[in-house]
Amino acid sequence: MPEVKNSDDGVQVDLIGGERMAGKTSMEKIRMILDGVRDGNIVILEEGLSPDEESKLIEVTMTEISPDEFSGIEIETYPRSKTSDSSLLGRLMGRESTGSKLTVIGPANQIETLHKDENLISALISHK
Repeated sequence: MPEVKNSDDGVQVDLIGGERMAGKTSMEKIRMILDGVRDGNIVILEEGLSPDEESKLIEVTMTEISPDEFSGIEIETYPRSKTSDSSLLGRLMGRESTGSKLTVIGPANQIETLHKDENLISALISHK
């Protein structure tokens, strides 16, 4: 994770590329995400998490919630592309991409999803 800069000027957004996450175990990914969010950052994952990793992230988050310190996370994910197969047959069949998705994770007390569809996540981020 990049060095965290605490500032009263705004909210830090960490954009994490797929290559950085590729060599990590599921628990290393979850720890990196939660450490960033606990510091008040918004974490955006280029390639998202697997369904099992998302479930584990939520499970670990629930064990770390405390009323005075950590209120939990808000997580939104959506597919980035319609097809994973760029061949003519793949496009005609409309095969869904399984790994190409973008995930936005932030502190539950700072991020509120205003709108979500297949092309856009619109969120209001407050500085607390």
